[in-house]
Amino acid sequence: MQNHCAVPNCTSGKSDPLFRFPFDPERSKKWVEKCQRQDLTDKSPGQLYRYYRLCGKHFEKSSVDSDSQSTVLKDDAIPTIFDAPSQPQNGQVKRSKQTIKPDETDKEGGKKIKLSPAETAEKDAKTVPEEEEYKEYLKSLFEVLVLLGEKSIPPTGPGDNKQDGLGSSNFEALLEYRMNCGDEVLKKRYDVNKECCSSAQLNQLIEACEKSIRGKLMEEVQQNGYFSLLTDDLVRISGEWYLPVFLRYVDQSNCQRERFVGCLSFEGDGDALAEKLLSEMTDKWGLDMEQCRGQAHSCSGTHFSRVKRFAAKLTERYPAAVVTLRSTRPLNLSLANGMALSGVQLVMSTFRKIESFFSQSPLLQLELEHAISIFYPDKEEKAKELKEICRTSWTRGNDAFEVAGELLEALLLCVDSVHDNEDMRWDDQVTHNALEISKALADFEFVMALVVLKSVLTLTQAFGKNVRGRAADAHFAAASLKAVLHSLKEVSDNIDVYHEFWNDEAVNLAAAMEIPVKVPRSFLRKHQSDSGAIRPEIHYKEHLSVPVVEHITREMNELFCEDHVKALRCLSLVPAVIEQYKSTEPDEENVQVFKNDIPNAGTLSAELHCWWVKWSKKGKGETLPSNLHDTLQLADVKFFPNMLAVLRLIGILPTLALEDSCDVAYKRFQMYIEHTPDKFKSKSLALLYVNNDLGYDLDSMVEVYMKTYPDREGL
Repeated sequence: MQNHCAVPNCTSGKSDPLFRFPFDPERSKKWVEKCQRQDLTDKSPGQLYRYYRLCGKHFEKSSVDSDSQSTVLKDDAIPTIFDAPSQPQNGQVKRSKQTIKPDETDKEGGKKIKLSPAETAEKDAKTVPEEEEYKEYLKSLFEVLVLLGEKSIPPTGPGDNKQDGLGSSNFEALLEYRMNCGDEVLKKRYDVNKECCSSAQLNQLIEACEKSIRGKLMEEVQQNGYFSLLTDDLVRISGEWYLPVFLRYVDQSNCQRERFVGCLSFEGDGDALAEKLLSEMTDKWGLDMEQCRGQAHSCSGTHFSRVKRFAAKLTERYPAAVVTLRSTRPLNLSLANGMALSGVQLVMSTFRKIESFFSQSPLLQLELEHAISIFYPDKEEKAKELKEICRTSWTRGNDAFEVAGELLEALLLCVDSVHDNEDMRWDDQVTHNALEISKALADFEFVMALVVLKSVLTLTQAFGKNVRGRAADAHFAAASLKAVLHSLKEVSDNIDVYHEFWNDEAVNLAAAMEIPVKVPRSFLRKHQSDSGAIRPEIHYKEHLSVPVVEHITREMNELFCEDHVKALRCLSLVPAVIEQYKSTEPDEENVQVFKNDIPNAGTLSAELHCWWVKWSKKGKGETLPSNLHDTLQLADVKFFPNMLAVLRLIGILPTLALEDSCDVAYKRFQMYIEHTPDKFKSKSLALLYVNNDLGYDLDSMVEVYMKTYPDREGL
């Protein structure tokens, strides 16, 4: 079924009602003639009724039944309102081409025998209707699959046990419903095979659906030029690890877009894994990596080294793909997640447990707020501020470590109280979860790691907030990077002094919480021979403070290399930023980073000057665009081809946060992973669900299926 109007180039919106083609052959024929679709003339009324719609824009008001409570057409309604004839647009359903071979051969005793012209014609006459019927059958299957996938309803759920009729799966139940509603093609196949679709064929359908959708995505991305490649945290599907892949680009209407294009199997190690990932993207998916201008990766400490190897291989093969930060995760959390240090990973895993725990019930939130009041009896404003913070997803914020340091004692009091459960308010699962969090918070390794992370990441906190902010903030962040790196070097050069301060803070905090100061038990087990000689202060300096500072310094240099910083500084081209810094001259040196990707590098200097002059003088009452999105939508931008090209290239930087309307793919993917039961998760169905706005072409899916699985024996 189409979810858009069948009339070529119709501009109907979501609010316009869609009407099925009528079953009546005469009226159906008139509708086809009126809507100027020659490709529909050979469709049967049944096919048109099932798969095609006309929107309400093409009907007179008199054609609508005014007595009905909903928008319903009268029985004799004929569409009469149409624009001038035009060619079908890309969104229209395409018909699969027929291929009838003039010379058919057969085998008899292993010897090929050429058919006579009469026999060939007779066979063709039989083949064409069978072929059409088979396509209609596949369309019905794909239509049901798409309907389920768009709503994230697992086709194989809710169970695998056969019951009365076709079976208990959602897919089979909908097929049975269609047959009961008059789908003759499905009914005929069920009468012959006693099933409409085997489990093996369902898997084939899902795979063909994935191929069709990805093909359309690749075509869309390639049409829009340069893009950036982004990966997310690894996900586990059917017992295997997969790497989710997104692409960011700027479309023909100069809007930033991000698309989820699939998951890559992440089994293996080193260069072999990196080569396999690149090969699958280029050879199997058809992605032109020569057009890639940026890359960003989100990964946890356990998988960090393998993802870094993949990023390095990608940079080695395609140097223009600059490594950057990904905007979906705050800088400080991204830096911490990449550390495989046991103390850091203990902090990060406890953050996830805390978020999950307090989101279970508002009563648990109130319990935490009560604990905050106990620890801040004389500081009402501070207590109020912390309570407000606790009502947000603070563990995902750029200042999470700073907030955790202020909340630590109240958190421990709260979870201990829940675990004690003196008034029997909480069930066993809640008290068990509270105990797990309490054990982590009462571990000195956690306290020490939190203090070190809080202290070091304070240096990058403001930078991280600005770089994900407005254009002026990100531009300022780029200019302040040197100061951040200088501060980190100063800490590294004087690590003995800084570690002493951090150790004292952690020891005092542990004393207040009655936590014993000791070396992690996991470390002592590995070094039993000299465990008595290990002092906690020395241990945490060598295995926590020094590695944390080194990792953060190294990552800041890699994530914000020279070309990346220059690209960020090109945000000075945003009109509001030009007006803000109107006393300065345009910075051509930074714009030169894009010289190989703009239409005419020879005119860049003159064009940049004209652009700067145009926006440096703000008219009275005039509001200038303050972000990249609004700047790209300026009507005048088309008169500055080099500036437009540069702005589009800045627009694909993974560092910059997207407008809410452009950030749908990542949010839908997270929803799918979080809310789909593990046994029903599918990388193919995730692609279908996340890209539900793509507009599915059933004919294309049928074509892909028939090409991939040409053998129809037993179907």
